[in-house]
Amino acid sequence: MFVIKDTLISLDLVERFFACDLNVCKGQCCIDGDAGAPLLEEERKEIDKNLDKILPLLTPGGKQAVEVGGSAYYDCDGDLVTSLIEGCNCAFTTFNSDGICLCALEKGYREGKLPDLKPSSCFLYPVRLNKVGNMTAVNLHRWKICKCAEKNGEKLGIRAYQFLKEPLIKKFGKDWYDELERVAQEWIKQKDHS
Repeated sequence: MFVIKDTLISLDLVERFFACDLNVCKGQCCIDGDAGAPLLEEERKEIDKNLDKILPLLTPGGKQAVEVGGSAYYDCDGDLVTSLIEGCNCAFTTFNSDGICLCALEKGYREGKLPDLKPSSCFLYPVRLNKVGNMTAVNLHRWKICKCAEKNGEKLGIRAYQFLKEPLIKKFGKDWYDELERVAQEWIKQKDHS
């Protein structure tokens, strides 16, 4: 584990290879699971503020889920999460012509129809953040559906922290990421020589 500023960083983030391979997994992380995507209260407020622009981008099931149950709910652990379609897909999922699951919030942003509303937990995935006292633990969530991303990362020589550069900088800042990169490179170099 590494400590940078007020974060505790899992070795998995530095050592594991990872690069999403949507052609293989089809975006399954937006479909599988027992709850919606973790959401910050301020993210829910922004989503709710833009619902009139979001609803036309959703599937009929997603639109109904949001209209009936709202954009988010508290799961059994008491965490705020995105609404689900019949207990399965995130309400904000859409599918392209190849059957790949995409986030309607991200798609809308890329098409200039929405501000940047994608939840930070989705942008950072497979990183999960947890509070540990006054520190934030930065852990890599490992899940069987992401096995193809691990294989793809290994094939391409991309480690998880490298793949997640943009969302990590957005969350923690460029100075933090530069320090992570420096520490990671030193760690990998030492590990390779031992």
